Parts: sequence; C-alpha cells; structure tokens
Amino acid sequence: MQAEWNLLLKQLQKKDTFVFNAIKSFKLVKSGENQITVMFPSDSAKVEFDKVSREFFNHFKTKVHNFSIEIVYQRDVENLKIEVMTKRKIFEKFVQKNPLLKDLDDLMRFDLT
Repeated sequence: MQAEWNLLLKQLQKKDTFVFNAIKSFKLVKSGENQITVMFPSDSAKVEFDKVSREFFNHFKTKVHNFSIEIVYQRDVENLKIEVMTKRKIFEKFVQKNPLLKDLDDLMRFDLT
C-alpha cells in the first residue's frame, strides 16, 4: 500500500503540485484486514484528497484483487501538523538563540513581512 501511495505522490508532484502539497502529509494505515485508515491534518486538505482518492483506491483495490476494502477517514492534527515558517517566525527563533538580534532589529528596522 505504501509503495502505491508513494507512486501516487510522485505522479502528483509532477502533474498537480497544488494537490500534492495538500496531501503529502497524509498517512495511510492498514487498520484491519479489509480496512484502511486515512489520517489527514485538515478539512481543506481532505477536499483536495477527495479529487484523487477514488482513482487511487480503485487502482489499489484492483492491484491487490480485494474490492471489499473500506476506507476510514480520521482527522489527526497533532501528529500531522506542519508549521508554516514565515520570515518573522524564523527571525524570532534566531532571537531566542541570540538576543542581540532584537536590538539590531530595533536599530535597523528589518522588513520581515
């Protein structure tokens, strides 16, 4: 299952980068003999996944010759959270390591937008 998932991600990376970026953090887990749990970080990412999920699961069911596989969706924000690093957040991390940067920012007034 993981090999097919990685293949889909590679294809999407070339074909549709927007969908790829939305679903690359999804985790697929075999939770039973005929059950796959899809863990997703947000509802908007799930909407993008729905665009390709039917084709992916039909291909997977055909490949393994098991058409009784059920798909269960589970929201998993804690483990799949990806933090977007802005220039301001990066600067604040550096300020924690070197507090003199804050004084330099006050003096120079960096544009961190």
